[in-house]
Amino acid sequence: MSYRMLQAAALGLGILTFQGAISPLHAETQSATWALTGQLQPLAVHSLMLDIAQAGSTMVAVGERGHILRLSADANQWQQVATPSQAQLTKVFFLDANHGWAVGHDATILATQDGGLSWQQQFSSPELARPLLDVWFADSQNGIAVGAYGLFLRTTDGGQSWQKEFHPELLSQDDADYLADLKQQDEEAYQAESDSILPHFNRVIALEDKRLLMVGELGMVAISEDGGRLWQRLEFIYDGSLFNAIERDKQLYVFGLRGHAFSAPEDMSQWQEIKMPLESTLNAAAPVKGGLLLVGNGGAVIRLDNNLHAELVTQRRGENLSAVAVDPKGRLWIAGTKGLFELKQQ
Repeated sequence: MSYRMLQAAALGLGILTFQGAISPLHAETQSATWALTGQLQPLAVHSLMLDIAQAGSTMVAVGERGHILRLSADANQWQQVATPSQAQLTKVFFLDANHGWAVGHDATILATQDGGLSWQQQFSSPELARPLLDVWFADSQNGIAVGAYGLFLRTTDGGQSWQKEFHPELLSQDDADYLADLKQQDEEAYQAESDSILPHFNRVIALEDKRLLMVGELGMVAISEDGGRLWQRLEFIYDGSLFNAIERDKQLYVFGLRGHAFSAPEDMSQWQEIKMPLESTLNAAAPVKGGLLLVGNGGAVIRLDNNLHAELVTQRRGENLSAVAVDPKGRLWIAGTKGLFELKQQ
């Protein structure tokens, strides 16, 4: 599944109740130093939004045209902030209440040190012509950003510089053998093929035991014990695309294309498939009382309990849901094609 299809799979939204309007949030930024800056749009809150993350006592959401929205102090209004980019933003991550990063198309990386009030561009490479799909930081200095066709960037200085890495240990055995033969025959062809042979890296999360778990295209599930410098690709029971992962109560869950979802204990000794009530692609999950809430294509909102029983909560046909998160007040927010909505818990 191409990253273009993945982005299409992450569109969509609209559920139950939306509270609050959007208003510009004025903050000092360095956006004037960039040729293309994000524009404040009155209807940005209703435009395509792809991810939501908690930043201390507030929430931050990212989406198309470089839009970044921040939940107001009274938690009743999403406010747009100025950004130095018009690239579509796919993921946002906060290390703490102040330090955060957002990534997206053209390998764009934005950073904030004030809880999302202002953003600076740390990296962008339109010539790569591929998006970053996730970002994770261990501390304020050390982080990684991953994306389509095995794109993998690392920083050790808080994002002031980023280095590209190639991880052959994440190749399938067939692809590894093919590259080895090609290298002996044609070094130039080997370099070109190496640049795009890896699967899409869709999601990377830190587990409670400090290991990293990364999932992606072609059933890729991989573990790292050293901050992502070396990976072990695990044998997995499914060879389709996986878009997200979450850990809860020492249980791991991965899910993706056409409603495929799987669970395993934290040692990942045995994976089992979870039966879903429909075949919609699953894009994100958030912990709720007694289990997880999953969202996906076709407007699907699914509750998964601790006994791995899945139930369709609601569905908005023709819309795709890309992210779900719980704010500090316990409210559920969903992102997708039509912006940001609150899902009232019954």
